[in-house]
Amino acid sequence: MLGPSGIGGTGIVAADGVTTGVRIWDRRLLLGIMFICLSGLVFPVMNGFAKMLGAEYSTLQVSWARAFGHFVFILAAFLPRHGLAVLRTRRPGIQFGRALMLYISNICFFFAVVYIPIADAAAISMTSPLVVALLAWPMLGERTNARRLIALAFGFAGVLIIIRPGTDLFHWASLFVVASSCCYGVYQVLTRQVAGIDSPETSAIYAPIIGAIGMLLVMPFVWRTPDSLLDLSMFLGLGVLGAAGHYFVAQALTFAPANLVSPFQYFQLFASVLVGYLFFAALPDAATWLGAAIIVVSGLYIGWSQTRMAR
Repeated sequence: MLGPSGIGGTGIVAADGVTTGVRIWDRRLLLGIMFICLSGLVFPVMNGFAKMLGAEYSTLQVSWARAFGHFVFILAAFLPRHGLAVLRTRRPGIQFGRALMLYISNICFFFAVVYIPIADAAAISMTSPLVVALLAWPMLGERTNARRLIALAFGFAGVLIIIRPGTDLFHWASLFVVASSCCYGVYQVLTRQVAGIDSPETSAIYAPIIGAIGMLLVMPFVWRTPDSLLDLSMFLGLGVLGAAGHYFVAQALTFAPANLVSPFQYFQLFASVLVGYLFFAALPDAATWLGAAIIVVSGLYIGWSQTRMAR
């Protein structure tokens, strides 16, 4: 049994093996949280690059550059160490499903941030942990209850406060962020399904494959050569940052359940505010902060309640 302090408690246990098991669980959970927070640091910078590039270049080109750079960077990092065996997957259907969900999520988000502030888009995208919580029961067998469903409803109400449909402040591009968030939530659930079956390295390689390879057929129609060395650097940075971020996500979901680590993605919101201010001199308004706070509280409650269930 666990001690009175909860997970990682130091209370008396029935056997040394149980104590060791609890400590191993603690370490794995902390590693999962660390990796998901690292992803929250790199993704906002990548989104900032995408917003700047999207003002001058096609969203399809920006999204392809992010996927292709991710693909090349991951291959260069993992093939010398693991060989072609890293391309072997025991769940090809799930891996290609992940890749499709990630590509749709990226292209929707990159399109939206051209028109709305990056912090607003980040706040709306914070609903992806709520989508994970909603899908974790039917797809992962992680049970839920009525109180968590109410928390989900409050979280999505927070989205309505941010996008403010029916008012003059509503922007249609916000709906693309909602679609992006839903696809990304499905992507995370599918990532959890292959965690422990395929290695994080394999999952990181397959994640961008549809955007990187499939979109090559479209590039001749939308391609524009970068105008400056800065633009070229940002195009390259999209891939490197995307690769690092999704590798961190895959590692996080290998160490801990999706419903426990997903709420820590809210760290990305604060990093996005900083990037929005430093890159574009933009700060969220009061309604955005209120809606984001409701989303964060809802997600944290869901994570806390799932932690109690795990205990």
